[in-house]
Amino acid sequence: MEAPWQEIKRQVMDGLDMSREFTDEELRERIALAVRSYSKEKLLSLKVRESYEEQIFNSFRRLDVLQELLDDPEVTEIMVNGEAHIFYEKAGALYPWTKAELSRERLGDMIQQIAGSANRAVNEANPILDTRLSDGSRVNIVLEPVSVEGSCISIRKFSKKPMTLERLMELESLSQEVAEFLKLLVQAGYNIFISGGTGCGKTTFLNALSAYIPKTDRVITIEDSAELQFQNVPNLVRLETRNANGQGAEEISIRDLIRTALRMRPDRIVVGEVRGAEAWDMFQAMNTGHDGSLSTGHANSDRDMLLRLETMMAMGEKVDFSVIQRQIVTGLDILIHLGRMRDRTRKVLQISELCGIKNGEIYLNTLYRFQETGVKGEKVHGIWKKESSLQNRQKLEEKGLAYSG
Repeated sequence: MEAPWQEIKRQVMDGLDMSREFTDEELRERIALAVRSYSKEKLLSLKVRESYEEQIFNSFRRLDVLQELLDDPEVTEIMVNGEAHIFYEKAGALYPWTKAELSRERLGDMIQQIAGSANRAVNEANPILDTRLSDGSRVNIVLEPVSVEGSCISIRKFSKKPMTLERLMELESLSQEVAEFLKLLVQAGYNIFISGGTGCGKTTFLNALSAYIPKTDRVITIEDSAELQFQNVPNLVRLETRNANGQGAEEISIRDLIRTALRMRPDRIVVGEVRGAEAWDMFQAMNTGHDGSLSTGHANSDRDMLLRLETMMAMGEKVDFSVIQRQIVTGLDILIHLGRMRDRTRKVLQISELCGIKNGEIYLNTLYRFQETGVKGEKVHGIWKKESSLQNRQKLEEKGLAYSG
C-alpha cells in the first residue's frame, strides 16, 4: 500500500514541468503547497506535515530514507543489503536501521540518483560502481543479480571536520612523540606508505599527514574515486579515474593518471590506494625525484604489505624480482602500519624504515611499535615503544630539520 507522503510526491511530480530545472527553494515550495492541500482533507498535524515535506524533498534531491543517517555525524558507515535490510555503524558497532523501509523501485531510484550526481553510469552492462557523494563520502554500488539478494549500497562517511594528528592523539591513535616524528618526515619529504586492513583509517591518516606538506609544494592526488580531503595545500591538483562507457568514452586508469601526473611538474604525487599494476608506476615516480610522495594499501602487517607490493609491481612490468625489490627500497622510505583493535579503536601499530635488502628480503628497521599494557573497561591501553632510531637522515639534514631521536 502506498504511503501518504508517496501519494503527495506523485502529485508533485505530475505538476512539475520536466523541461526545466527547479531550484531547491522552488521544489520545497511546491512540496509544501501539495502537503497543505492534502492536509486540508486529512487534517494532518504540523509535525506530520513537516515530516512529509522533508521525506518528499529527500526523495527528490537527497538520499531518501538514508538522509537521516547521512546527517548524523556519529554514523560512520551505511550499508543497504537489498531493499529489505539497512545497517549502519556508530562508534564501531553495527545496528539495523528500522525507522524506514525501502521498496525495490525506491532503491533503484536512489542508486541512479547517486550515479547521476557524480556523472557516472551503473546499469546491467556495468553493475558495479565506485563513486562519491557531494560531501566526499565514499560509495560502492553493486546491482542485482550480481548482488543476489538485491542491489547493495555501501557508504563510508568522512568527518566534515578535518582530521588532524592532534585529534588522533586525543583518540589515542598515536602518541605525541610519534606524531612529532611523522610531522618531521612529511616536512622533509620522506616517501611514506600507509598499510592496514579494511576500516582501520588509512585514508583518514593520510589526510592528517597532508597538513604538514609545505605550502610551496605542488601536489597531485590520484584516486579511483576522489575522497582525499587535503587541507592547506594551495597548489593541489586532484585526478580521478574513469570507467569506459557505452558512449565511446575510454577507460582512464590509475596507471594512466600517474603517467600524466609526471608531466604536470609535481613535487609530490599521492596515490590514494594501490591495488594492482599501478604500483610499478608509483615507484617509478618515487624513484625519479618526487620526494614526499604518499600512498596506502590493504594488508594485515607491514611485511605482508611489502609482499603485496612486490606482487603488484610484478603485474605491472615483467622484470627480475631483484629489480622490483631494489625499486621498492630505493623509492620508499617509511612504512606505517595501522590496525583496528578489539575495542574498535584505530591505532598506529608499527612504523618501520626500509633499509636495504638482506638475505633476499627487504630489511625493515622498526622505529616504533604499539605495545599493549592492559585493558580497562574493555578499552585497550598501551604505549608506543621506540625500538630503534632512524638510520637515513639525509632528507632531514638537507631540509635543516632537527631530529634528536
